[in-house]
Amino acid sequence: MHVLVVEDDEAISSALFKGLTREGFTVVCARTAARALGSLPADVILLDLGLPDGDGVDLFKSLRTVTEAPVIMVTARSSEQERVTGLDLGADDYVVKPFSLRELTARINAVTRRTRPRNTELPSIFTVRDVTLDRRAHEVRLGGTEITCTPKEYAILEFLSRDPGAVMTRQAVLDGVWGPHWFGSTKMIDVHVASLRRKLNAPELIETVRGVGFRLAVDE
Repeated sequence: MHVLVVEDDEAISSALFKGLTREGFTVVCARTAARALGSLPADVILLDLGLPDGDGVDLFKSLRTVTEAPVIMVTARSSEQERVTGLDLGADDYVVKPFSLRELTARINAVTRRTRPRNTELPSIFTVRDVTLDRRAHEVRLGGTEITCTPKEYAILEFLSRDPGAVMTRQAVLDGVWGPHWFGSTKMIDVHVASLRRKLNAPELIETVRGVGFRLAVDE
């Protein structure tokens, strides 16, 4: 996922670049409004409202004329009126500094899920190798035999099957399965993935991408 960070503070910009890159995002940073407009397209935009060549609100209005990417306003302006104004303008979310990287990542994943086009429904039956996932029946079968999965095991497999072959960050899996407001350890995922691998008799089906997350292996 391509994230555009519009932030004039070099220390904050650098920290966001390093942190979001570790989370598996592709990050481009822009320190001015002009640079931001020249750095499109992006999948999501993090917009600071205090910029050296103009107000972030004006830049937001310009961005809305050229891109439909969700915009999260990230700013030190913390009054209720300023938050309401930003959201009323059409911002997808509003984060007040200081914030944690984990919270910001959760908010990025949340807004991209909310704004993802819904006109392409997932097929009810998904098959990879000899594993079949039936979304309507909420069942997993191995070679035609039903496998008993816990709700979280099923949810992880279903989440990864939405984009087979793509690497899903640990935080994305946590948000997609446990929800964006659950702030427990991502090690929970490893326990359920290990159990899934045993039940499906296919340890290589769900790959661990070291330092990033997981992917559902598909034959090229």
